[in-house]
Amino acid sequence: MTAPAHESENRFAHARQIADAVLFEGYVLYPYRASAAKNRLRWQFGVLTPPRYGADSGEHSHQRTECVMEARQGDQLAVELRFLRLQRRTVQEAGRQGGFRTVDELELADRVLVPWDEGVEERIELLIPVEELASGEAVRSFELDASEDEERLVEDGTLAGRLLRRRERVQGRLRITTQDVPGPYRAQRLTVLVENTSDWDPFPGTRRETALAHALVSAHLLLGLDRGSFLSATDPPEWAGEAVRACRNEHTWPVLAGPPGSGKVLLSSPIVLEDHPHIAPESPGALYDATEIDEILALRTAALTEREKREARGTDDRAGAVIDLADSMPPEILERLHGAVRGLRELTDPEAGADRPWWDPGNDPQTDPGRDQVMIDGRPVAAGSRVRLRPGRRRTDAQDLFLHGRTALVEAVLHDVDGSVHLAVTVDDDPGADLWRAQGRFRYFQPDEVALVEER
Repeated sequence: MTAPAHESENRFAHARQIADAVLFEGYVLYPYRASAAKNRLRWQFGVLTPPRYGADSGEHSHQRTECVMEARQGDQLAVELRFLRLQRRTVQEAGRQGGFRTVDELELADRVLVPWDEGVEERIELLIPVEELASGEAVRSFELDASEDEERLVEDGTLAGRLLRRRERVQGRLRITTQDVPGPYRAQRLTVLVENTSDWDPFPGTRRETALAHALVSAHLLLGLDRGSFLSATDPPEWAGEAVRACRNEHTWPVLAGPPGSGKVLLSSPIVLEDHPHIAPESPGALYDATEIDEILALRTAALTEREKREARGTDDRAGAVIDLADSMPPEILERLHGAVRGLRELTDPEAGADRPWWDPGNDPQTDPGRDQVMIDGRPVAAGSRVRLRPGRRRTDAQDLFLHGRTALVEAVLHDVDGSVHLAVTVDDDPGADLWRAQGRFRYFQPDEVALVEER
């Protein structure tokens, strides 16, 4: 059932870049030094700990992925489980009389080495004929043995110290089943259960850092079909809507990950993504911190002191690569990070004498955001109307949810290019309302997310 490595690489080549971003998200954060407070609590996504530790700590020991697929005759299901395995690094200084002693810091000419938990990528790969899954569950158990290695550190021909790297035993299991979906179409519900099955037994009060050595970190799945396709979990065809809604996903989220329009590859990620996610073409390289803006990270990193950069290089090879990237980034690449507009095409109307793109509201004489109206509960709502906010939970963010029940002033009625209508509002009693209004910055809600307030 093991898939040849070259087949796996070819099948998942397009999705590999975004899967790598998931694998290393939060791996090491700015300022990329082990001494930084934000780098002392690590491994937040996709952590599957041993069952006996998770039972008392609230950590998870499994992930469950369910999706609907349309497999074809003779189809094969490719499964690739990817995760990081913790590798604990100890720093030792060479003694003058021989031997080594463990230290908190070892300063070399080009870097400052400190103890650190490195992440080693692991893959468990399977290739299973779909017909075999119809007759029963496919189970693959795996075990990665404990190991230890040594790296000698030589500077100017003299032994300066060594790094000891220790990996603990990790055990796990994949359980894969399919079930036919009722209806006129040949479709199946696919269930893949990833489990940490380690028999490691923690002592009472065991720290999380100790348990992580036996965990699957940043665990996620890549699934592929040779001939068939997977259905979107967020936008399935109408006939499959009920079957997709019945899927149960635990501690992971499946999205289509092949080229747009293709459903042959699915990524089940511990981070919620949209279908067909991709890395921005302007991004110069991995910075491991998707909550920050690349431009800001690059500028801040380049501004670190030489001592700070040496500590970052000694923290981790990946952190060192970020430092080198920031130091070597030419101005034209940095300028590209400043901003980009995508999905817009230029279209002018020479006859009307307008030189505006098609998406500019000023190019449509039939719209006027300051005067347009929209009917809500049979009554017109326009700029100047007062409404009560009731944001929809499935299509808004947490910030808007905090405004539920607040009243607001409608500033404009906006018509989107796809026919949608949005209300631009300022919230009552917001001390910054005049500033937002002057800058043209508003909060936006759809008509079914507000109720008209009766004027007294």
